[in-house]
Amino acid sequence: MNPQLLNKNKMTIKHLLILVFFMTFLFNNHSLFAQKKEFIVVLDAGHGGKDPGKIGYNHAKEKDIALKIVLQVGEILEKENNIKVVYTRKTDVFVDLWERGRIANKADADLFVSIHCNAHSSQASGAETWVLGLHANRQNFEVAKAENSVILLEDNYEMKYKGFDPNSPNSVIGLTLMQEEYLDQSIQLASIIQEGLTNNLNRIDRGVKQAGFVVLHQTYMPSVLIETGFLTNNEEGSYLNSENGQEKYSVSISSDILKYIQQLTLNTVSNSKVAKNETETSSKSKATTSDNTSNIFSNIEFKVQIASGSNKIETKSYNFNGLDNVERIKVGSSYKYYLGSTSDYNEIQKIQQLAKSKGYASAFIVAFENGKRISVEDVFKKS
Repeated sequence: MNPQLLNKNKMTIKHLLILVFFMTFLFNNHSLFAQKKEFIVVLDAGHGGKDPGKIGYNHAKEKDIALKIVLQVGEILEKENNIKVVYTRKTDVFVDLWERGRIANKADADLFVSIHCNAHSSQASGAETWVLGLHANRQNFEVAKAENSVILLEDNYEMKYKGFDPNSPNSVIGLTLMQEEYLDQSIQLASIIQEGLTNNLNRIDRGVKQAGFVVLHQTYMPSVLIETGFLTNNEEGSYLNSENGQEKYSVSISSDILKYIQQLTLNTVSNSKVAKNETETSSKSKATTSDNTSNIFSNIEFKVQIASGSNKIETKSYNFNGLDNVERIKVGSSYKYYLGSTSDYNEIQKIQQLAKSKGYASAFIVAFENGKRISVEDVFKKS
């Protein structure tokens, strides 16, 4: 054979081997590259500028305290790798509710956290964390109405909010439709934050609640609103207005945001492990793989949650972009909508991809053990 042709063939084979190696490396490490994406947290200090918010003990203003806590929370989070913090305001300026949501959406944020202070005519005290939802009772509606009333201070608010009336229960109900797909993630974060404020700061636990906050409606990501405490309570107001109190709130809230992010990361790692195991066993027969998966998770039922909300929707395919056999389960005052039911994790991943292909981009896998919901992470730990 011609030596030049032989050398050329050798070089071609060498290049092909390098290319195969490089492509294999990319394929096996795609999750590693994906994890390098920054996790974007938008921090929103309530009120500001011409809107002081609540006025409390010793004339403390909500806008000032909320801003100080937000800046400290941001400073802590910014020290973490792969976390980017975006602020809706960093100074004493007025930012309308529409703009706050626009900032978060433009940043393609993964999380939106709005920080506020409470007030009451009595000596009420305690912390509460809110997510978007229907007002469960008249009291919750009044809370939402008070926060939403800032709309009336905005220029051209009639056009921005398309006739939204902050004093109308019907307007508040309409806010929930766009954001309900993030409700579970929002509740997860709110529960972690609320537990932290209760246990770490010894605040009275006023619970995780739902109401129609416009600032939460404007965002397209998991979002919570924290009422840190009551400025009108002599003791709690003084604590909120002190450097020590603000520092304690900042440490608690930031650590709980990090805890939430860690839980998301653990879920991602668990899914990656399953995917890796499936790749390693791909040389086995399809039937054997299916049998092994069923044996591992024989007492586990996997489903794909495609929606969650307060509306009771008929589970007809035309209501769910052509998806058949959607299951509706009532949980408390809301409904969850599931697709599929199997102990085969490989199969439930396929169902999840089907749901996403039908437009349910936030569809995620949930697990049940003996009818009780458990985290997917715990399933893999047990197995």
